[in-house]
Amino acid sequence: MPKGMSVIKTGRQKIVVGFMVCMIGVGIISLGGQGLNRVSAVGNENPYEGLEAFTNVLAIVQKNYVEEVGTQKLMEGAINGMLNALDPHSAYLTPDLYKELQVDTEGSFGGLGIEITLRDGVLTVVSPIEDTPAARAGIKAGDQIIKIEGELTKDMSLVEAVKKMRGPKGSKVQISIRREGVPRLLDLTLTREVIKVQSVKARTLEKGYGYIRLAQFQDRTSTDLEAALHRLVQENGKLEGLVLDLRNNPGGLLNQAVKVSDLFLDSGLIVYTEGRLDNQKQKYFAHPGGYTDVPMVVLVNGGSASASEIVAGALQDHGRAVVLGTQTFGKGSVQTILPLENGAALRLTTAMYYTPSGRSIQVTGISPDITLDNVTPSHVAARERREIREGNLRRHFNNKTQEIPKEGTLPEEITAPAEEGQLKQEEDQVKEGELGKDPQLDRALQLLKSWRVFKTTVAAAPDSRK
Repeated sequence: MPKGMSVIKTGRQKIVVGFMVCMIGVGIISLGGQGLNRVSAVGNENPYEGLEAFTNVLAIVQKNYVEEVGTQKLMEGAINGMLNALDPHSAYLTPDLYKELQVDTEGSFGGLGIEITLRDGVLTVVSPIEDTPAARAGIKAGDQIIKIEGELTKDMSLVEAVKKMRGPKGSKVQISIRREGVPRLLDLTLTREVIKVQSVKARTLEKGYGYIRLAQFQDRTSTDLEAALHRLVQENGKLEGLVLDLRNNPGGLLNQAVKVSDLFLDSGLIVYTEGRLDNQKQKYFAHPGGYTDVPMVVLVNGGSASASEIVAGALQDHGRAVVLGTQTFGKGSVQTILPLENGAALRLTTAMYYTPSGRSIQVTGISPDITLDNVTPSHVAARERREIREGNLRRHFNNKTQEIPKEGTLPEEITAPAEEGQLKQEEDQVKEGELGKDPQLDRALQLLKSWRVFKTTVAAAPDSRK
């Protein structure tokens, strides 16, 4: 089991809990634990009712199908079908995929550097990871992967997509993507790399003002973040303000989201989870210490999911930071990895998580305190149609207090070749993390400076109560 993962022990079960949108071409980060050892009925239902029909279908297929097919293939297909019928995040992990998952939480894996999910049976990009083949090719959030190596991906499972997009370093894979507003499919040939994600990047924006970018929540994120904060303090003497950038951060490990939040909070609830079983009802609290007096702005967008939403929601609920950007992804469910005896595992949704004030992030996401898109006005409408969130996924859990976004329409399928980097066009005028070319970051720095001016003005003003 990877170090640093949150462990909940309950009798004979050991469950490791975390959060993540499915990541294809870079790995699937979630959770770990021991397998289930019994089946329980729901209400008065007989859990074995229908098994006779299943075994009959199995026998008929094996006897009459046009080609001979093995029992293992049919059983895995049945398991995948059962889990796919539940929600977008539950899945069956083969032994090979489960081994890769355990490596992925350490932040090094092979592939393209792209996080995807299923939207109406279509593989859709949540966000590319920076400094990877996918990001350099210009792939964007909301792009739909229509073909992999010439094979249509309609109704292809995430597990199948993992197998097709992974491969040895230096090997090539061709994908065809559909983009909102582009009347043709764009063919890309990408070269696979060993993806080593640096989860924490930090630098000084201006004297006294720091910038920290969290790309993912890996098993060393909180440790690396604390070291980065220490370096910023050494460089500046004192931090007058800090920008925490969680844009396009798809999530990661729950315990790291808690530890990151704890660095900026000195007390109170950070997040809590609710499930059907008692061991799925957990509360996580902050402790004294850390960097609790530095003014903060947190940057988020539609690619900020899961663990990112935990951090943003906790800091927002405690009034600890101003959240700036656009609506986040809206993934408020907990997946638990339950290993099986054959070396495979189930990734199963077992609980929902809530911010300190009791808000469910599911579907709705985190609403920024200041809404500011990072593109020119002509691109705003196109991005809103292109971005996907939890509410767009099939069989997602509903937040009954909110309306579910309506689906958009898709352009015609016309193929056209595109080279790596060709997809980067007008939106490259915005360079995230670079002052003067990143409107959201520019605004965040302005807010932090005005924060200081406001405090100075108030301190200098005469006390009207005297």
